[in-house]
This record gives sequence, C-alpha cells and structure tokens, in this order.
Amino acid sequence: MDLITPGTGLIFWQLFGFLGLLFILIKFAWKPMLAALEERESSINNALKAAETARNEMANLKAENEKLLADARLERDTILKKAQDASVKMIDDAKNDAVKAGALMIENAKAVIETEKKAALADVKSQVAALSLEVTEKLLRKNLSDDKSQKDLVDGFIKELKLN
Repeated sequence: MDLITPGTGLIFWQLFGFLGLLFILIKFAWKPMLAALEERESSINNALKAAETARNEMANLKAENEKLLADARLERDTILKKAQDASVKMIDDAKNDAVKAGALMIENAKAVIETEKKAALADVKSQVAALSLEVTEKLLRKNLSDDKSQKDLVDGFIKELKLN
C-alpha cells in the first residue's frame, strides 16, 4: 500500500511548498491581478456607459432630425401654398387687367367710329349743300319755261355728276 498512501514527509514538504507559493502569490501577484481585474471591470463599465450615452445621444439626434424634417416639410408646404396663392392672384390680376384693357380699347374704338361717322356725315352734308347750291345756281341762271328745257337740264346734270 505504499503506492497509494504518500509518506508524511512528502505531504509536509508539499504543504510547505504550497503555502510558500501561496504566500508569495498573495504578497506579490494577488494585488496586481486584482488591480488588473478591477481596471478591466471599470473599463468595461465605462465602455457600457459610453455606449448607453451614445445610444441616448443618437436617439436624441434622431428625434431632433425628425422634428427638423417635420418643420422643414411644414415650411415647404407653407411656402408652396403662398406661392400658389400668389400665382392665382397674379393670374386673376392679369385677367382683370386684360378685361379692363379690352373694354378701354372697345370704348376707344367706339369713340373713333363715332368721330369718323360724324366727320363722314358732316362731309356728306357739305357735299349735299354744295350740290344743292350748284343746282340752285344753275336753275336760276337758266330760265325754265317749258318741260322740255327742264328735262334737258336734269339730264345734263345727271351726265355731269361723277359718282365715285
């Protein structure tokens, strides 16, 4: 059974070596390992906090961007509405101006036609008066005693007239 149970000296020296190694590890290696673990834990926590902060900032930026986009759309719609209203007003004003200008042109044309008509009537009256005076003058010059001479006189007047 010597193979299965170790000797007391071996157990003593193994326990002494283990405790010595444990003492050395606790004295020199345990604090740096704990410090490294704590540092790693704090860096992981800092990274998690930074990621959470970044995620919150991204959510805030996204919300702000959506708000700005909604404001821009609203402003665009307002500008388009104003532009459409302005164009409708300009078209209506142009139509009204064209109607007024057309009415003015018609009135001016009527006035010109009336003036020309009056001038033509005055010219016709003066020509009729001149012809009447001519006829009277010729009648007075000639002594009309019989129908034959009157008929000859009228025929002569008709031949002298030049119709334009």
